[in-house]
Amino acid sequence: MSLLAAAPAGHGSSVDTRSTYYQGLKSRIHQDLLNRLDLDRLTRMQRADAEPEIRNLIVGMVERESADMPLSLFEREALISDVINELFGLGPLEILLRDPSISDILVNRFDQVYVEREGKLEETGVTFKDDAHLMQIIERIVSSVGRRIDESSPLVDARLADGSRVNAIIPPLALDGPAMSIRRFRTDRLGAHDLVARDSWTEPMLEFLQMAVACRLNLIVSGGTGSGKTTLLNVLSGFIGNTERVVTIEDAAELALRQRHVVRLETRTANIEGKGAVRARDLVVNALRMRPDRIIIGEVRSEEALDMLQAMNTGHDGSLTTVHANSPRDALYRLDTMVAMANLNIPERAIRQQIASAINLIVQVSRMADGTRKVTGIAEITGMEGEVITMQDIFVFERTGISAGGKVMGRFRATGIRPKCNDRITAAGMSLRSDMFEHVKAVA
Repeated sequence: MSLLAAAPAGHGSSVDTRSTYYQGLKSRIHQDLLNRLDLDRLTRMQRADAEPEIRNLIVGMVERESADMPLSLFEREALISDVINELFGLGPLEILLRDPSISDILVNRFDQVYVEREGKLEETGVTFKDDAHLMQIIERIVSSVGRRIDESSPLVDARLADGSRVNAIIPPLALDGPAMSIRRFRTDRLGAHDLVARDSWTEPMLEFLQMAVACRLNLIVSGGTGSGKTTLLNVLSGFIGNTERVVTIEDAAELALRQRHVVRLETRTANIEGKGAVRARDLVVNALRMRPDRIIIGEVRSEEALDMLQAMNTGHDGSLTTVHANSPRDALYRLDTMVAMANLNIPERAIRQQIASAINLIVQVSRMADGTRKVTGIAEITGMEGEVITMQDIFVFERTGISAGGKVMGRFRATGIRPKCNDRITAAGMSLRSDMFEHVKAVA
């Protein structure tokens, strides 16, 4: 059965530059294919099955359309690849998505695309034809996960098939045309010892947090945007035992737990009538009815912080989450503010008592000036003094300068304080090495 439907009349061409000629030729061939192909059958086929026939079609079209200005072999192969990507993939972004060294793809405008490699931003030569072309790719992404984007709902979070997180925003909110950010996730997920090798933390810090998770302490990973919170949360979740039932709650699914007994939940935005939204808070409440041993929230942003704290205080210890904050103390302030968003008129002292009794450790992670990520502090919540939540640093990273090569220099240092949670670790049948709290390691 052929993919071909009735074929339309051919197109002419007139060009000013080779670049515009290439873009125009690609656009004409793409449109010609859409007119010729049996799209109903195409949508049901795998790319590998349909590609040989489509490739033969494109070769014939290129030979006819480029008679006035023949393409080189390289240009012809690039055009064939581009057109196939337009049909099956994400168009110009496909070449970037195949590059494992890229961690972020940032589309500012249709003609301005940046990427991040090893913590450094660089502009690419990748462009879309125009705003409509970029909008078409955005709609393809969001529709694949049952979401929508239009003037009445001009911003959306979604994900790609490989788990990469996508945020898109369009006019009237985006003044210069549609914009999109893609946070990619490594196919070869970093493990705990990979982070040691990268000087993101040290063996004693790893050992301490491994025991803290295993003995069911409640942990918050705090950090700024792009600091590595999700990567660290994935690593910490690996210390959870395989016999435990874990429920994860996320706005856009990106956690990759290796345990078998995992239930993954994801929020949902409102439909076109403005109904049907499911918030993180709704999922936290529902998760409590699912007999979880642990609850992992990808990120607390709003009033769900209250339900999370109540869960931690009512038998669901060993839970993990992340929060946007620049320091452990700022993380506490953020939690205080987010609980207040629930509008339950809870006294401030009661909120802070909930936080102090629910949270055991805050792990601070930061992106350094050279693009590297480091765990810059592990702090323990110790209780309250008056109206203030008290905490103590267990491990810290102290920056000492920048090397001639632009690398951040500093040292990981244990503060020498033995944590109060040592009793729980001991009760769980584990023991912290005494020299762990005398540890110092310089990095450059």
